[in-house]
Amino acid sequence: MRVGVEVGGTFTDLVAVEGGRVVVTKVPSTPRTPDVGAFAALTASGIDLATIEDLGHGSTVATNAVLERKGAAVAFVATAGFRDLLFMQRHDRRNIYDLFYAKPVPPVRRKDRFEVVERLGADGAVETPLDEAAVQRTLVPALAAGGYRAVAICLLNAYANPAHEKRLAALIAAALPGVLVTASHQVAREFREFERATTTLLSAYVQPVIDGYLQRFETRLAEAGFRGRFTVMQSNGGRLPAEAMRESAITALYSGPAAGVVGATRQAARSDFRDLITFDMGGTSTDVCLVQDGRPSLASESEIDGLPIRTPVLDIVSVGAGGGSIAWVDDGGMLRVGPRSAGADPGPACYGKGGQEPATTDAHIVIGTIRPGAFLGGRMKLDADAARRAFEPLAERFGLTVEQAAASALQLADANIVRAIQLVSTERGRDPRDYALVPFGGAGPLHAARIAEELGIATIVVPPNAGVISAYGLVASDYTKFDAVTRKMKLDAAAAGEAARLFGEMRARLAAQFADMKLPGDLVYTHTLDMRFVGQAFEVGVEVPADRLDSLDAALLAGLFADAHHRTFMHGAALDRPIEIVTLRVGATLPIGAPPRLDRETLPPRAAETTRVFHGEAWLDCARHTAEALTVGQAIAGPAVVEGYTATTWVPPGWTATLDEADNLTLRRTP
Repeated sequence: MRVGVEVGGTFTDLVAVEGGRVVVTKVPSTPRTPDVGAFAALTASGIDLATIEDLGHGSTVATNAVLERKGAAVAFVATAGFRDLLFMQRHDRRNIYDLFYAKPVPPVRRKDRFEVVERLGADGAVETPLDEAAVQRTLVPALAAGGYRAVAICLLNAYANPAHEKRLAALIAAALPGVLVTASHQVAREFREFERATTTLLSAYVQPVIDGYLQRFETRLAEAGFRGRFTVMQSNGGRLPAEAMRESAITALYSGPAAGVVGATRQAARSDFRDLITFDMGGTSTDVCLVQDGRPSLASESEIDGLPIRTPVLDIVSVGAGGGSIAWVDDGGMLRVGPRSAGADPGPACYGKGGQEPATTDAHIVIGTIRPGAFLGGRMKLDADAARRAFEPLAERFGLTVEQAAASALQLADANIVRAIQLVSTERGRDPRDYALVPFGGAGPLHAARIAEELGIATIVVPPNAGVISAYGLVASDYTKFDAVTRKMKLDAAAAGEAARLFGEMRARLAAQFADMKLPGDLVYTHTLDMRFVGQAFEVGVEVPADRLDSLDAALLAGLFADAHHRTFMHGAALDRPIEIVTLRVGATLPIGAPPRLDRETLPPRAAETTRVFHGEAWLDCARHTAEALTVGQAIAGPAVVEGYTATTWVPPGWTATLDEADNLTLRRTP
């Protein structure tokens, strides 16, 4: 049996697959103690933990630790003269018209930043040896007196030569055995000091939190009889054993959204859809990602709370639009939706847990797309009267009916999501009309058709059990690890040969790490070069075909760079200008084989009935179906509602929905 448990902002989802049997469970999340909610999902599923061979887990623990500033007490150690690196940052401004703009604040005070005497050149040559005596005499006592749980080390140019960092980390670990030490060469062996420093700092900041969380979870699992492999999802779309995550906690920042992209990609591929825009709308946010030829877009850098993170992540854009997003009026008297969310506690007003502010789930209750008695298959009753009462103040303020106010809130949520999709498609040089939209999460299929119409998308693929696709992604994802190293080289014959040699070293290093994790099998590698014209400030990722690694030459790499440059900037690259290689990246993946099949909901089928939905400016009569009652090939013309255990799909006028043999519900616009 393979099980995935994903902790979301509102619900904790579980998917268990054993042979042809699928178990789906949703329970309310427990934001203050997410491991309690995760274990509650295992208990509610009724699964004997001793039968679980592989348990995949994804959560927002690391993300919340950074956003809520609830990480560990951390110290930062830099080369003498660079202790203020984290506060000086870059000279750019994210919002040039904001008179009160302030740079993002790292989670470390100035008094918690320390220096050591040492210096490496840009080529890694030692200019000033590490002063070990001063470390023992001054730094170690200061760290001991500070009561720190973690120490982040980022020495100048350590990406070129990690010797000083390794020695310093060893000295601190020996003197302070209870303190977790993170060095930059372990998490981001790349140039650009500020980005490398923030990545190292945040990794150290969340490391004790992740370590404690996993230890508590593993203890409870062991007490309940679990003896299988416990793995954790990473931001790059692959899993790692929990023990390995204790050394690279920074890779778990976006594990939940990444799992959703993998699950949606795997399920859509069953119906031969490989060019996708995934659209995950859960309780607190919406996450979108572009998938080209079955491969989600990967970025080498992201940010959290304004701070850059140099680690491979799926290129996901998030906006504060979810089922719990609250509709409110700003200081200018304009209606807004999100990013503030009602979350799991108290939740939308219709949950009956004390929430009184209008949320998008309340809006769906008001307009009729969600039936109060059918939420989570009828296991959770919703209060329709409370939903209407929540929208009455907005309706009165704007001179609207309650239905019009609810519909307006949903339109605003849709507009936020459309903008997010444009960021991963149009602004990346991709036309969204060339892709199928794959909505999932509890609210995604309710909004998908309106969003597709705005973007000109003609095909929507709704997976079965759409509300738990992130949990499914945890059992359908491979094991993945990345390595990167900066080596600036002007492109010539010698550089091409050196790149091939370094690629070989990186593959060997990754293979050894998989062996240490006790993950045997044939690894699949990807090879990428960050390249640019000499004098440029930023690079373009150039993927090197695996069958050309043994014959790398300057002409081949120049041609690959020209193609990648054109796709990015849409103009020809002048190849008579000098080109340089900056960073080499290798990804290693251990495939799990064919992913398990995800079937439809197991609700009792119910005959189609007629209902009413407020669409546009009027109530429409439409059919209401249950997902379990549909038959393969059955076409449903809009307007219609298809109810499932984990999600409901809205099929508006002008669309037709058809169930295929993979249990995907495909919506197409009527010509």
